[in-house]
Amino acid sequence: MGMIGAGGAAAMIGEPVLARSTATSAHGAGFNRWASPAAAGFGDIGAVEQMLFPLATTSLMIVRGGKQVWTYGDVTRPSYLASSRKSVLSMLYGGPVSRGEIRLDATLAELGIDDDGGLLPIEKTARVRDILTARSGVYHAAGSPGGVDNGPARGSHKPGTFFLYNNWDFNVAGAIFETCTHQTIFGAFARDLAGPLGMQDFDPSRQRMLGYAPRRSRYLGYHFFLSCRDMAKLGQLMINRGRWNGRQIVPAAWVAESTALHVRGRETGTSGMGYSYYWWLPSEVRKGAAWAGSFAALGNYGQYIVCLPALDLVVVHRRAVTDEFAIARNLGRTAASPAGGEPAMLPIMDAIVATVRS
Repeated sequence: MGMIGAGGAAAMIGEPVLARSTATSAHGAGFNRWASPAAAGFGDIGAVEQMLFPLATTSLMIVRGGKQVWTYGDVTRPSYLASSRKSVLSMLYGGPVSRGEIRLDATLAELGIDDDGGLLPIEKTARVRDILTARSGVYHAAGSPGGVDNGPARGSHKPGTFFLYNNWDFNVAGAIFETCTHQTIFGAFARDLAGPLGMQDFDPSRQRMLGYAPRRSRYLGYHFFLSCRDMAKLGQLMINRGRWNGRQIVPAAWVAESTALHVRGRETGTSGMGYSYYWWLPSEVRKGAAWAGSFAALGNYGQYIVCLPALDLVVVHRRAVTDEFAIARNLGRTAASPAGGEPAMLPIMDAIVATVRS
């Protein structure tokens, strides 16, 4: 496959590549608000606030029934999503899959996907659905941090049989999207999600394709920089089964399929959570009724969108890092982590769920 057009997922690596989108920033309405957390069925939210004080949390937003319950910190500040980007891409896949532009059973060979140094014949038999469940069986070096430099030997696992969280898969999923739809990821996001949802803080020029320099793979990471409140709209859209203000934004069938259990928690490693099409499934480790059907976008340093359909609840947690840090990390210029640690998702969510009274 040749280089994808300006700002695309196989763009040349070097200094940060800006997404070349002609879309304008989307400034829409925010969530309506509950009169109080109690009116939304919550008890004392103060325990949650006390829990957040010593953490590196920079913002948090709770939405229930499509209305804002409570916020912490600056929910308007856009910052780096890290791996939560993958769940956003999964949402973008819905329309093209439903229209037949992307076929989940298409193989890398059929799509013309190759990489520097060449893929093995067995690797080229990986299907799009294998890529979307991190079971491609391709252990080529990734074009951005989060690859498998010390992973399994090339060709050691048949595609579709072994889970490995590997940015090669995730970055190639971006290239597949752009090749099959003939649009950039960020352009599609602006048109198909940010615009219809009325995102208030989205800046098209801030989104970036990033990867190692010198390059290790032709496929870069597609990195989003969004605010807490705009991320909450993505979560609410998923809770709504893809519907927003009477309009079907993401096909309902795709919302169901992309959050169904495809990889059991025992296969995913230390987290124990199940995995779907780039959504984590906490119900594998949290068995209460509140967690039934739950799914989450999880990103490094504490970037989370957690959706609990059983409670009609969306929680977004941010631990903002600077753009400069995010760019340096994804160019391979630093492996350091920001000071303050990473606030863990499950303990925070346990505290929030414990306050729900009705």
